[in-house]
Amino acid sequence: MLTELNDRQSLSAILLVAYFLFILFLVFKSQKDENSEDYFLAGRKMPFWALSITFIASWWGGGSAVDLIDQAFNNGISSFWIYGMPVLFSTFLMFLFAKGIRKIGTISQPQLMAARYNESAAALLSILILIFMVIGSAVQVIVIGRFFSTFFSMSYEMAAIIGTLIVVAYSVFGGFKGVVITDILQFIFLLIAAITLFIYAYNGAGGFSGLSTIVEQKELPNFFDFTHDISQNMAYIITFGAAWMIQANIWQRISATRTPVDAKKMMVMSFLAFLPLYLLVTLTGMLSRGLYEAVPEGGIAAAMIFEHMPTVLSAVIFVGICSAIMSTMDSLINTGALVLTVDLYQKKNPSTTGSEMVKIGRYATLFVALLSLFIGININSILTVSWIGSDFLATGAFVPLVMGFIWKRGTSAGAMASMIFGILFSSFNLLAAFDIGLAVPWEIASTQQAMTGMLVSFVLYIVVSLLTTPSEKGMDFIEKAGMIEKNS
Repeated sequence: MLTELNDRQSLSAILLVAYFLFILFLVFKSQKDENSEDYFLAGRKMPFWALSITFIASWWGGGSAVDLIDQAFNNGISSFWIYGMPVLFSTFLMFLFAKGIRKIGTISQPQLMAARYNESAAALLSILILIFMVIGSAVQVIVIGRFFSTFFSMSYEMAAIIGTLIVVAYSVFGGFKGVVITDILQFIFLLIAAITLFIYAYNGAGGFSGLSTIVEQKELPNFFDFTHDISQNMAYIITFGAAWMIQANIWQRISATRTPVDAKKMMVMSFLAFLPLYLLVTLTGMLSRGLYEAVPEGGIAAAMIFEHMPTVLSAVIFVGICSAIMSTMDSLINTGALVLTVDLYQKKNPSTTGSEMVKIGRYATLFVALLSLFIGININSILTVSWIGSDFLATGAFVPLVMGFIWKRGTSAGAMASMIFGILFSSFNLLAAFDIGLAVPWEIASTQQAMTGMLVSFVLYIVVSLLTTPSEKGMDFIEKAGMIEKNS
């Protein structure tokens, strides 16, 4: 139950409501959506810098603002591998493919998969994307639930519901354009919040020299070792990196650019921004060793805001952190709704008008949000849930999507074999993670698991493709994407 609010909590609530109303005003003021391309790609009229910011806000969001700070407190500089390195790896890979993705010109990934392979492969990819987006949104439900719960002294369930409903309100009515508009504001808020948290943590530790003394006193020999536990950290790069490289909400942003050149510019700008931003958050967690003996309940970010900042500043920074979490959640929800609307509903109802598709898109947005809320309320482990979602996408979709751009011999049967294996493999590991007695020859959420899944998926794709007859559409697809020269 919500207790009586103090001055800090009351001001924070007022600012959050004011921020929410302002976001709604911007969303309703934006141009009316007339069809699914308007609703999910903003009519492909957004400048690359705006899409870069919404790309950055999507990944440098809830996990970075809350979970990475806590991870860095416990594990030191090597925590950068958990989120920072996979993001840099994924962004570099997407730079190589961005121009080709934009040239294909589809609205969604399953449409692209149908153009390269067939409708069956597109349907399987739709299922994988939907699983990933719902699970990814559930992670942000957990983050916002913990954050609100700690700050307002309310139950986790109530906090998760309130946070999710705020995101749903502007996502349902604003579509992708609303997501972009809010993400730009949310990125600015998060940047201010992250810098402020870093300053407080830096002062609390007495700078980096003070941190060195603290680490020595507490006998943390691997705290400044970037390569510590490299084998486990490689699992994050393989699984998170491969999954995020093909993350549908990011390809949605690439498809929304005006030109293929803008798509590559977006990747360059994002890569250059991610490195200092993730390092800033990691260092904040490390420096917070000067403020706490252990990670407080609800996380370091919430505790620092509530315990160490003056009332007005803490309220502003609170809204900034909330906006970061929301920027990630709205992106995942919007892309999940895109799959339901364009790749599932419209396929069955091709005669649906543009205005009706917008309405269906809003219903789909609400459905994805509520399903994510249900999962987030019933599961309360950020890193575990993130891994589960990424494992499905990395093992099931990475190989056929990437190889589809560069290997003309790849066939629909090869893609189907790779994806079916990925779904079965990830489902088995998911069940094993629940500790129901299933015996597995590898440690769950390990490098061995990630490498095994990716390697078998790749081998199946190659072998089955070589045993089956390729279609002309595969070659036409690669030529259109500009990945090879015609007649090569």
